[in-house]
Amino acid sequence: MLVDSHCHLDRLKLNKYDGELDAALQAARERGVEKMLCVGISLDNRQVVTELAEAHPDVVASVGVHPLDVDAGLATEDQLVAWSEHPKIVALGETGLDYYYSDETKAVQQESFATHLRAASAAKLPVIIHTRDARQDTLDLIKEHGSEEYAGVLHCFTESWEMASAAMDMNYYISLSGIVTFKNAEELRDVARKMPLDRLLVETDSPYLAPVPYRGKPNEPAFVREVAEFVADLKGISYEKLCEITGENFHRLFYKA
Repeated sequence: MLVDSHCHLDRLKLNKYDGELDAALQAARERGVEKMLCVGISLDNRQVVTELAEAHPDVVASVGVHPLDVDAGLATEDQLVAWSEHPKIVALGETGLDYYYSDETKAVQQESFATHLRAASAAKLPVIIHTRDARQDTLDLIKEHGSEEYAGVLHCFTESWEMASAAMDMNYYISLSGIVTFKNAEELRDVARKMPLDRLLVETDSPYLAPVPYRGKPNEPAFVREVAEFVADLKGISYEKLCEITGENFHRLFYKA
């Protein structure tokens, strides 16, 4: 089963589809995508991603506050737990830490991340984690506040093998996006080659970071196929086997999906 384990359907650039999201979803289906996880990033889009999941049988959603959106409002632990009770909400996040773009909000990001981790533990759901230039703090907060049983995923992974290994030791998954196809991403490809197959997911993070040969164009769920084909080649297995394994991993982690 080919799954786009992380996309932002409410932000897709739909010019090529005359503004019709349904057409973009159908294009993904025609390329073999059987499930899409539409990820929430703020209090403002919580309802939108939930409604998108409600409207499409092959779409599920998450709710949370991205580390670069903390200035627009934080969610409480009680709110996150309550929102997670919706049948199509399969995870909390995207949460995490981003010191690359927003170093001055470190303390607020850490507070929000810890809140998401505690809420996910209470709700018995995984967390979707964004991390950039915050390796040790990310791992430390996961260890202090997270649930090893329900764990989560480091999405759109671009960090070191050491960080990936430490996260996997805490039962986390690693998700690879189109970045792995970029010419300058050899270090990430080395991580991908070392990754155990049972910890691996693939995603688009659309509308961002379109894989080769679409780099520089708006990304969309249909392009997760290119990511999967590329990673299968790196791992020395067939595309079909990669889809089977990552699909099983997705449903093991996001068990409500």
